[in-house]
Amino acid sequence: MADRPKVVIVGGGFGGLYAAKAFQGIPVDVTLIDKENYHLFMPLLYQVAMAGLSAGDIAAPLREIFRQHKNIRTLLGEVSAIDVEQRQVIYNGGVLPYDAVIVATGSDYNYFGHDQWRPYALSLDGLRNALEIRRRLLSAYEQAEQEPDAEQRQALMTFIIIGGGPTGVELAGAIAEMARHTLPEDFRVALPSQTRVILIEAADRILGALPLDLSEKARQALTKLGVTVRTGTKVVEITNTCVVVEVPAGVQERIRCQVAMWAAGVKASALSHMLHERTGVALDRAGRVQVAPDLSIPHYPTLFVVGDMVHLEHAGRPLPGLAPVAMQQGAHAARQIQRRLLEGQPTEPFRYADRGTMATIGRAAAVADLRGRHLSGFLAWLIWLFVHLMYLVGFRNRLLVFVQWLWNYVTYRRGVRLIVDHGQQSREGRAGQAAATSASVVRQDPP
Repeated sequence: MADRPKVVIVGGGFGGLYAAKAFQGIPVDVTLIDKENYHLFMPLLYQVAMAGLSAGDIAAPLREIFRQHKNIRTLLGEVSAIDVEQRQVIYNGGVLPYDAVIVATGSDYNYFGHDQWRPYALSLDGLRNALEIRRRLLSAYEQAEQEPDAEQRQALMTFIIIGGGPTGVELAGAIAEMARHTLPEDFRVALPSQTRVILIEAADRILGALPLDLSEKARQALTKLGVTVRTGTKVVEITNTCVVVEVPAGVQERIRCQVAMWAAGVKASALSHMLHERTGVALDRAGRVQVAPDLSIPHYPTLFVVGDMVHLEHAGRPLPGLAPVAMQQGAHAARQIQRRLLEGQPTEPFRYADRGTMATIGRAAAVADLRGRHLSGFLAWLIWLFVHLMYLVGFRNRLLVFVQWLWNYVTYRRGVRLIVDHGQQSREGRAGQAAATSASVVRQDPP
């Protein structure tokens, strides 16, 4: 009997996960490879950073997800290249032959040529950074409690979020809520009521992907929470002690702070450039692969790309890097492989079913554009809660998150306010401060 077709899926995010699920019970042998051994529910990662949820609440081991599906094998490894001539996926553990491959390695945060800012303004791109943001945030209050100088204490309690998209809005709202409702009784000198939360956006409004009225309602909700929303403001320098911004008039302002977060845009993962070199496929300005309508790479009918790595037009605009897009694309790519390899049928173009866009601001506050119907406030927040619970992988995670959300809502408490390895952070902070001081002697003006 001939060998069954071999399919390799690179990436265990939403696109890779839903592609693998689409192969359950299908007569193909699937290998899912990822550099982590778990699937991470990225839309709720900000709540791990803000001490609302534990890491285990939003992560599920890939082996556990597919333990009952004997045709799906999971590997822990990092893919470096795809040999399209020999049909092999090359990773740090060897090579994987394939008859078809789906690349779903997602995106990385884009610092727009300023990667030197990464250590000072962490992005929310994984569990490690989420836990580090939590550590820096809570440690700032601990340091402020012991700081005798009022000006320095205020700098320690100033938190800057760069980027007014959904992630930036969610982070800003969560910090403001924590300062207002969770921490007031925890400190005696560092009064959380003195917390400054500043959301910086270079465009003229936040949540630019949403209609104007919802963007304005989100701004009003953030302002009500005490967040300072600064639009039309460009960041020109970030250090471990300040963020330098520039307004349209060209005036620069130095804002003292010791915790900054980056949420200002994304670019495709590094594998997109490898695919460009190996296949000649075109990339857009963000490094996303310009795929054929069926999500394959032109002239390579068994090589598919899905998720945040993809540039594909929908209603005259590129599809956004959202979880529902990746889920639908992953399942579609798997179906096209079945049609081509098992049924001998031509592939079909991908059609995105747009079910709407949502963003949460805080407790009982969210905005939603549901196929042209604009919602805000408590109803939008309830819909946001329900949708995110349903998308979580596994009943256990849904139950844990629901219970934690219910507890947080009733008590205003966030139960995961743990600082891990504070001594290591202090050593890193001193080293970073010394490096920044040394650099300032050489470079006196922001680039």
